[in-house]
Amino acid sequence: MILDTINDPKDLRVINRKHLSTLASEVRNKIVEVTSEKGGHLAPSLGVVELTIALHYCLDTPKDKIIWDVGHQAYAHKILTGRRDEFDNLRSLGGISGFPNINESEYDSFGVGHASTSISAALGMVCARDIKKENYKVAAVIGDGSLTGGLAYEGLNNAGHLKKDMLVILNDNEMFISKKVGAMGEYLTRILTFAPLQKIEERIKNILGRHPNWGQELIQLARRSKVMLTPGMLFEEMGFEYFGPVDGHDIELLINTINKIKDLDGPKLLHIITKKGKGYAPAEDNPEKFHGTGSFDLVTGEAKKEGSYKLNYQDVFGDTIVELARKNSKIIAITAAMESGTGLKKFRENFPERFFDVGIAEQHAVTFAAGLACCGLKPVCAIYSTFLQRSYDQIIHDVALQELPVIFAIDRAGLVGEDGPTHHGIFDLSYLCSVPNMIVTAPSDEGEMRNMLFSSFEWGKPAAIRYPRGEVAGVEVEEKFSFIEIGKSRILREGEDITIIALGTLAAAAAAAAELLHKDGISAEVIDLRFAKPIDTETIIGSAVKTGRVITLEENVLTGGVGERITRILPGNLKPLNIAIPDSFVTFGKIRELKARLGLDSAAVYRKAKELVAGLKST
Repeated sequence: MILDTINDPKDLRVINRKHLSTLASEVRNKIVEVTSEKGGHLAPSLGVVELTIALHYCLDTPKDKIIWDVGHQAYAHKILTGRRDEFDNLRSLGGISGFPNINESEYDSFGVGHASTSISAALGMVCARDIKKENYKVAAVIGDGSLTGGLAYEGLNNAGHLKKDMLVILNDNEMFISKKVGAMGEYLTRILTFAPLQKIEERIKNILGRHPNWGQELIQLARRSKVMLTPGMLFEEMGFEYFGPVDGHDIELLINTINKIKDLDGPKLLHIITKKGKGYAPAEDNPEKFHGTGSFDLVTGEAKKEGSYKLNYQDVFGDTIVELARKNSKIIAITAAMESGTGLKKFRENFPERFFDVGIAEQHAVTFAAGLACCGLKPVCAIYSTFLQRSYDQIIHDVALQELPVIFAIDRAGLVGEDGPTHHGIFDLSYLCSVPNMIVTAPSDEGEMRNMLFSSFEWGKPAAIRYPRGEVAGVEVEEKFSFIEIGKSRILREGEDITIIALGTLAAAAAAAAELLHKDGISAEVIDLRFAKPIDTETIIGSAVKTGRVITLEENVLTGGVGERITRILPGNLKPLNIAIPDSFVTFGKIRELKARLGLDSAAVYRKAKELVAGLKST
């Protein structure tokens, strides 16, 4: 195999071009084989195999820099840059990351996991290069989906203004994570139909450009008067020289094009057309399903099932909001390019006029929701915890300050597993509890989740409901909704020796630990906190004074979390043990592995509680 001979891009560059298509097939096979066992972002990575080979073939990496936007398409890049053998441990604890990581390889020029960052980061590197009087090329690869994020345009605008020598490659696969949405998506689609006009445009530019004094002014005038229908007009107006669109799966064409334009002065944008999931039929047929996938059967593409299927929290959220929306025509659902991931597909099918996918634009999603709330509607923003971070200013300024009743359905809160530190939702309690007028909740099971969503529309205030990725607890759920009073916790188990206060689904771990303690003759009281803000001060202080020992448990960083908030309200003689995520970023791995490592599972809580009771008894 050709791939076995490649240990870094230097080996790639000596291969005869006629063999590169064979190499592309071998790289694809490697990606499919590993992701079928490990899961991962399959379809995006399959779509850029030829581009990855062409970039490393034409550029002198790692001296030259390649910046991947989002980074979920970088599997071929990892395989070709010295991590071929390590790729078998993709996204596994102790293995390699599913995203570019500057601490993993010198070929990973910029760490990434969120969208729309590549152009800004690349421009920073270009300016650093020029300030230091160094000599290297910088290429940013950004997908059409990432162009819905405002940060991409801030980068384009500044790069066009500075006229720095850099290359932006627009990977247009005619999809975002789900289907393409928004005006930019429509524009890129129209570009494909305008492609034959490029020859006409070039002829007009050649004719007008011959005028020695007014050539460029005439060209600009022609553009603005629509004499020239150039497909890259938008980018050229922003100061970029536009090339394309070209076939992103034609390696020879890509190499020739990159070699021709890479040494041109100024900002350049190469528009390529690719197919998400290219080379693996199940992923080509269903690129949304294979955008991010668990393990699957290599032949059929069907997911590998471990036991019978159980509902997950996304299912419960999706079903519940549809049920509530049938009774309340004011309920609106908003997502940021995560229709399927958040469970809103059924809502869109039932209430298309009340469903809005705004693209990868979380800041816009929040302020858009605020505008809806100002007019008496009841918007629900369903956004992953890690992505909601991007809209912190809008939460404060546009929602909380005006006390608008926007509901935030915070998906993937807590540890998310193999996607790792860029995707763990471990900061939302800290950044939301610091905001005045916010109600912050976390259901302990699916029944609580239904009732919290129902109640949130009655509260009439900004509210956040955080819930994890994955399967529900499996409790019996009542068909009728029950109203939950703001700030009211519930006691799951009464006890005399120690109080364990848990938020969200960690209440199950607390209850399991209490059962183990009971077998040792220790009576533990378990409180399902329910609300991170406001906190049920009366119940907590009453229990703490009774038992004299307190443990808090949360799937959030310790700093600014509920443990610290509870510590402040307890009498001075009571110092709780706060179990939370330490002041560090959490690696990737299976959720159960990470919880065990961080002391967030029932076994760890049991050990800590037993030590605490024994320690106080001995004193």
